[in-house]
Amino acid sequence: MLTRCGISKILIFDYDKVELANMNRLFYRPEQKGMTKVLAAKQTLEDINPDTEIVPYAFSITSTENWQDFVDALTKNGGVQPNSSVDLLLCCVDNFQARLTVNYACLLHNIPWMESGVAENAVSGHIQLLLPGVTPCYECCPPLVVATGMPEAKREGVCAASLPTTMGIVAGFMAQNTLKYLLNFGTVSEYVGYDAMRDHFPSITIKANPECRNETCVQRQQEYAARRAAMGDAAHPLHQANKQREEREAKERAAARAKATASAAEWGIVIEARGKEDLAVHAPQPEGVEAVSVEYAYSSGAGNAAEHAQEEFVMTDGGESLEALMAKMKALQH
Repeated sequence: MLTRCGISKILIFDYDKVELANMNRLFYRPEQKGMTKVLAAKQTLEDINPDTEIVPYAFSITSTENWQDFVDALTKNGGVQPNSSVDLLLCCVDNFQARLTVNYACLLHNIPWMESGVAENAVSGHIQLLLPGVTPCYECCPPLVVATGMPEAKREGVCAASLPTTMGIVAGFMAQNTLKYLLNFGTVSEYVGYDAMRDHFPSITIKANPECRNETCVQRQQEYAARRAAMGDAAHPLHQANKQREEREAKERAAARAKATASAAEWGIVIEARGKEDLAVHAPQPEGVEAVSVEYAYSSGAGNAAEHAQEEFVMTDGGESLEALMAKMKALQH
């Protein structure tokens, strides 16, 4: 998805090889069986968009001997410019150890990242934005299996189910949130869940844990707190982007109102808007065209309540109420 959208440079980390079992949920092709996943991905993605630079790294990021190579790739070979860092890291792994490795690297080098996952039953998933010191790190509120140190193989209810639709939906959420973050449009979500069984999409905001067991996370929180004390809301990494977006949206709304006003003036329409921003346009009337007034036909509140109250008492020409007439009709029946 990101390649089709024209992302300039993408780094891919994976040590695994393509298997036929991957065909039901990933974009690999049968003839790529046996290739490393990163080289197969590079081949496919360059066919889709040759302008995107794909850099493959075929090693395990959780291995101690590969740690420095992983960090150097992120911080020195991540950007389009030489010796620059990645703008955003996307974590799409299937184990907690890899997430913890990414979490530590991003905290250490202050790299924003997004984490995604699909549940073991394959019918729910989530995406999460992690900004070092601002939002919770992965260890601030870890899943129970991580907090207890329980081996993954002994987890209760382990299911090897794989549903390509769920994975595609979660991947779409992540790609969309990535574009919003990088291109500064819309609202960047900190957490979005997906429950396929109920079509439920919870969105929540969680604060960083000041007692996080990761000392680097606590240090980043203290640094952010100091910046916030000095700069206020401007200390938030997304503040400037949000401010620019709000200004841009305000200009777009003003332009839309101006366009509507010009159109109304052209046809000799008088628009009376009632609200916080009153707008009244009185344009010269073209010859042979009568002025038209557009107003709200309904107003809520005490006015309507009074009108309904008056309608409950219908008076005849004789001045008698409806109740009096009903009493007379009952008397005639006896």
